Amino acid sequence: MHKIVEKKQLADTITLLKVEAPMVVREAKPGQFVIVRLDEFGERIPLTICDADRARGVLTLIIQQLGRSTKDLCALKAGDQIRDILGPLGNPTEIEKFGTVVIIGGGVGAAELYTAAKALKEKGNKVITIIGARNKSLIILEDEFKPIADEVLITTDDGSYGIKGFVTDALKKVISEQKVDRIICCGPIPMMKAVTTTAKPHNIPAIVSLNAILLDATGMCGSCRCTIEGKTKFSCVDGPEFDGYKVDFDELMARNKRFLDEERRALEV
Repeated sequence: MHKIVEKKQLADTITLLKVEAPMVVREAKPGQFVIVRLDEFGERIPLTICDADRARGVLTLIIQQLGRSTKDLCALKAGDQIRDILGPLGNPTEIEKFGTVVIIGGGVGAAELYTAAKALKEKGNKVITIIGARNKSLIILEDEFKPIADEVLITTDDGSYGIKGFVTDALKKVISEQKVDRIICCGPIPMMKAVTTTAKPHNIPAIVSLNAILLDATGMCGSCRCTIEGKTKFSCVDGPEFDGYKVDFDELMARNKRFLDEERRALEV
């Protein structure tokens, strides 16, 4: 059992939980994820590791309510307990001295990139962070990124905060002003496709995280199957990060809609 030591509401449908999980925290690296099961009858939920406090043995998770299980998880409060936390899983983010790295998080995708941004900064990189969302109320982790990033740019679709437009608008501005050596991106699949399309003419390596398609997260269910450079891969065991130029995004977007009806029905129960 894992005790929730802190809960913070980041937005109407986005919740931050800090949970005691010392064994997971001890091994956690940027870019990895865990499997959470609320109780013995609960669904297995893959969640990105947002942060890992080794001194306290506390794991930070950020959850967006999308279905019944995530709604139940977000309803927990400090002092409640989670039955199982399995991990860390997945391959960690490559942390090297690249030069200038642009970290791009769309919506809750920013949560996955926080530890990577910290590690890349500690490695001596210049880190520029772009956080995007539909509107101001859905921007998360701006205050957390500011102390570790050299620059933080905010974009909102409706212009209610920061630059009006998409993360690609901010990325184009950064590329026009300075040399960028690497991009790491996590968020909605169409956004990641747009980022790689923007980066490609400039030959900037673009890494994308396909954690949004995870389900079973053991390589057994095949749900996170994706096509990378014409070859079948599984995001949970081969990723979740891949070279964005090699990802078949169109196939991925079509497959990622397959559970929408089931999620709607579960919420109606």
